Amino acid sequence: MTTLLISRHPSAIAWVKSKVAVDKVLTHLTENDLAKLTADDTVIGTLPVHLAAAVCEKGTSFVYLSLDTPPELRGAELSIEQMDALGARLESYHVERRANL
Repeated sequence: MTTLLISRHPSAIAWVKSKVAVDKVLTHLTENDLAKLTADDTVIGTLPVHLAAAVCEKGTSFVYLSLDTPPELRGAELSIEQMDALGARLESYHVERRANL
């Protein structure tokens, strides 16, 4: 039972760690990391949808770090206080891959 946090943003890492216990922080989720996931694990982060689906396909819990960021702050490094002010929250999702179009 491992909780992985996937982020390269220092404030996001600190914010998540202030809310839940995190066993390991990675800047990116690799194929090797995916291969090691089990149904008892949890992955937290803002993953691209194809990686979120791959996590869920393993039976692993996926928790998205949701943030209502206005356009003028997108791409900026936010502080923990800014994250709180913007309504940062952890939300559980199940992402399912469907057939190609």
